[in-house]
Amino acid sequence: MQAQLIALDWGTTSLRAYRLGEQGRVLEQRSLSTGIMQLPTLPAPVAGKLCSDGFELAFEQACGDWLDAQPYLPVIACGMVGSAQGWHEAPYQATPASVDGLSAALVKVRSLRGIDVHIIPGVIQHSALPNVMRGEETQVLGVLAGQLERPHDAQPLLIGLPGSHSKWVQMVQGRIVHFDTFMTGEVYAALCAHTLLGRTMQSAGSLDVEAFERGVAVARSGEGAAGPLSTIFSCRTLGLTGQLSASAQPDYLSGLLIGHELAALSHLLQRQAAVLPAVVLIGSDALCQRYQRALALCDFPTVTLAEQATERGLWQVAQQAGLLAATSVSLNREV
Repeated sequence: MQAQLIALDWGTTSLRAYRLGEQGRVLEQRSLSTGIMQLPTLPAPVAGKLCSDGFELAFEQACGDWLDAQPYLPVIACGMVGSAQGWHEAPYQATPASVDGLSAALVKVRSLRGIDVHIIPGVIQHSALPNVMRGEETQVLGVLAGQLERPHDAQPLLIGLPGSHSKWVQMVQGRIVHFDTFMTGEVYAALCAHTLLGRTMQSAGSLDVEAFERGVAVARSGEGAAGPLSTIFSCRTLGLTGQLSASAQPDYLSGLLIGHELAALSHLLQRQAAVLPAVVLIGSDALCQRYQRALALCDFPTVTLAEQATERGLWQVAQQAGLLAATSVSLNREV
């Protein structure tokens, strides 16, 4: 089947490439470790010339053979490739942000092949404490593309993207109106690897549900009101007093930090409305399952998991920007 679009999710440590066919169907996909901070360094031929540019080399590795087969395919990219440290900076667009606004603000970088790579901007929220995201905005648009009724729905939708820097994005009528960031994943990794807490931990290999839910419960309890800087020490003291095994401590700490994150999020949301909104989660299955379990414990009424959000979002922006309209002309050239 002929492709209609090459879509790239190009982050800090990885590059995922998709060859998309009709209606955004994934025909082929690849995952490379050539994120913007891990670019190739050895010179190699690109477009008949010896090239040492890491972005060009990574682009060639990701989809050079696809472009050999279909030279006129449009290319779109999201993520840190558009940062100040990326291939070409795509300036942040301010909230409220929509697919129309982001599609109109694409930034082009011309590759050595003569192909334009269209980079989607990130989103910035101007406030006393500014907030930014790159790549997540495209995943959010992918969720909306998979729920076509949502952009016209007056009811707010909360989209969660758990990870190193978890994002919680509020959507109203198809627009990103507000988002919050919690560095939960990075803090968890740092505490386990670089503090006293990690000294007594042992890996269990699978989720200890009881320990995880205990951590969530502590975060929501009266003791949790002291905040995470106080309660995280309980990971050590419960171990010292024999109430928490070494293998249970990592999941207890995970539940504790996620519980504090969701308690703070609930507080922020309930200041805006009496009813907590429906939640859609985007991310790895294992992490989303943890958050789904914790969200239920924190009284969020409806939680669903999104699929193929990145691919859908890249397709949605390309379509809105008119890139796909040119594909039929390109295919005729190849014929």
